[in-house]
Amino acid sequence: MTGKIAFQGELGAYSHQACIDARPDLEPVPCRTFEDVIESVRKNEADLAMLPVENSTYGRVADIHQLLPASGLHIVDEAFVRVHINLLAPKGAKLEQVKMAMSHTVLLGQCREFLAEHGIHRITGADTAGSAQHVAEENNPELAALASELAGDIYGLDILARHIEDHDQNTTRFLLMAREPDLKRRGRSGMMTSFVFRVRNIPAALYKAMGGFATNGVNMTKLESYMVGGSFSATQFYAEIEGHPDDKSVQLAMEELDYFTDVITLLGVYPADPQRR
Repeated sequence: MTGKIAFQGELGAYSHQACIDARPDLEPVPCRTFEDVIESVRKNEADLAMLPVENSTYGRVADIHQLLPASGLHIVDEAFVRVHINLLAPKGAKLEQVKMAMSHTVLLGQCREFLAEHGIHRITGADTAGSAQHVAEENNPELAALASELAGDIYGLDILARHIEDHDQNTTRFLLMAREPDLKRRGRSGMMTSFVFRVRNIPAALYKAMGGFATNGVNMTKLESYMVGGSFSATQFYAEIEGHPDDKSVQLAMEELDYFTDVITLLGVYPADPQRR
């Protein structure tokens, strides 16, 4: 029986592309929301969840770090997907006929130069693949969509222009999550450890907590704060470090962190994607 991997969005979304690239052996399952993606894995309806966490142009995905600690799932891999944006139109349409382009507001903002050059008006859609589906249903040569080549294949659209994004390094990072952790693997490009923590209410607690990573030579690649439960005083931190919890340097750093924190929750240990370098 073929395993399944859940993602947020319609078929043809960039998250769908990430599933195909990272786990071609699994059947992609579209879900309406990030919460639905997580729940499908929790309920054993899917084996893995594919969740976008940050984009090289637009930063972190809103709310995703709020969902990870409470999900009950574990990060088992990461995947970097190059976001190539294409102008898709109904069969037979010509570029000079297109007057409007529909897509998610983020993608519209990433193709300003191309759209301005061709005098194409921007229309905000719910998401990229959904916009492609709408364009296919409308079958109007004046209306196009900004989406992936995969969406064009799925909804039977012509590609009028390829890779029209303003920034040629636009990349989205995804985390793959499962019901059970996998702490036995070692990646060729090294290992990553993700966790969340809350510091104790003492002066300079965060500064002191971070000291252990510096003194033990552990590289912290990410540290982000966000409020918990709507409280200005309850700040939680999301962190990622290079290394494995079994590494002596990581053990020492985490022991020092523990002294200055109230809560530490390990979210995952996983191989670093080669594209991270």
